[in-house]
Amino acid sequence: MNAIRNEFQALAEQTYLNTPASGLLSRSLAAWRQQHEAQFLSDGSNYAEAIKLLESVRNTLGRFFGTSSDTIALVPNFSLGFNVLLESLSKGQKILLLENDYPSVNWPVEHRDFDVCYAKVDTNLEKNIETAVAEHRPDLFVFSQVQWLNGLQISEKFLQQLKAYHPEMLLIADGTQYLGTEPFSFQKSAVDVMGCSAYKWLLSGYGNGFFMIKEEARSKIFPATIGFNSSEGFDSPPSATRFMKHWEPGHLDPLNFGSLGNSLTLMEQWNNAEMNIKAKKLAFQARAAFIEKGLLSEAYATRSQHAPFFNIEGDQKVFDKLKAEKIVVSQRGGGIRVGFHFYNTEEDLNRLLDVL
Repeated sequence: MNAIRNEFQALAEQTYLNTPASGLLSRSLAAWRQQHEAQFLSDGSNYAEAIKLLESVRNTLGRFFGTSSDTIALVPNFSLGFNVLLESLSKGQKILLLENDYPSVNWPVEHRDFDVCYAKVDTNLEKNIETAVAEHRPDLFVFSQVQWLNGLQISEKFLQQLKAYHPEMLLIADGTQYLGTEPFSFQKSAVDVMGCSAYKWLLSGYGNGFFMIKEEARSKIFPATIGFNSSEGFDSPPSATRFMKHWEPGHLDPLNFGSLGNSLTLMEQWNNAEMNIKAKKLAFQARAAFIEKGLLSEAYATRSQHAPFFNIEGDQKVFDKLKAEKIVVSQRGGGIRVGFHFYNTEEDLNRLLDVL
């Protein structure tokens, strides 16, 4: 564990519990980025090599998330990819959203010509979704699999049941606060479309993300976005563009997407699945301590599915105290959001509890 913690320089002088806002950069990834930029500096343009690098990133993503590379598009961030997706849907469809979901999920839907309905977000989240689907009969359910404000996680078992009862309803998920917190297979999941920005739990820095879209969902999605790089070559007609390449017009940044591929490879080498289990155990330990101290509602204790972060009670004075003690957290939704990734330890939790 010490060897892995030593990879993250930001842990040396502070207690970092802010992965829900931004994951950390590892020393190994920083070294690769320096090497890549040095080669660009000395050699100049060689985009043919960049294309090979980008294809290797798709293959790594496919291996990491249990899907084939031809279901994957590389995008600079979730928000851009999601807007492309929404422009690819038939107008006027009924879309179910979650109240107060992440702005990049709800705003793009609400600002377009869709019939929007909502499910309430509380500790009865799955029941609220089930009730809303029965009442409104939406064509699509668009949601964050983990809620950004409080870490509430929609269980995969529930999504499987929901899809079984409503097979024609597309499930479109934002995985930015989810992917990287536990093992995930896209092909085995009930989700039809999963998008993600990779700067949080995937520890890949900014400017890289991806979308995964299942073959059976593509009959309801009609992408029009196009540009060079979407095509196979200069002589390829626009009509020959492959479905997923509509999300990739223009040149992609090999530094940013190479960072994503390298970060995933590092996590595989560190046995990501085992580390996720340790992080979840630490988070459940934190949850029990927060409830005991009256910082978190006891209703959270009944949920088996929860991401490794929480929104605990705390005002500006508490936040300032934590900051003064070099404990890095975020203010969100009127409280303080704290998160635990695989590089966090019980000592980090105890330090937080001592200061609180």
